[in-house]
Amino acid sequence: MKNLVVVVVIVVVVAAVVVVEVVVVVKAVVVVVLSPSLIVVVVVVVVVVVVVVVVVVVVVEMIAVAAATVVVHVVVVAVVVVVVIVVKVEVAKVAKVAIAAATVVVHVLVVVVIVVVVVY
Repeated sequence: MKNLVVVVVIVVVVAAVVVVEVVVVVKAVVVVVLSPSLIVVVVVVVVVVVVVVVVVVVVVEMIAVAAATVVVHVVVVAVVVVVVIVVKVEVAKVAKVAIAAATVVVHVLVVVVIVVVVVY
């Protein structure tokens, strides 16, 4: 039962962090890209939601593997966001999105480290 509580807490924390970070990235994307690329924002949000669902499923199965998977998935999503933005807008504006994506990765890494330390 204790393990189940730990898993639930981890899932909630990771989900909360991902949601906050998605909001940060989406805000940056909206500020930089504006209305013509609303489709890009929607695609990014959908990708992130799918990733979160996959990560939650993995967390329930195995905590250690999930921690690594979260990092990999968030890095992939961040890279996709940056690549899409680079294609859409000039380099000067991309800096904001790149910083937001890097912030996402750093925050998730911190959460994963904390989770791993707590679990083990």
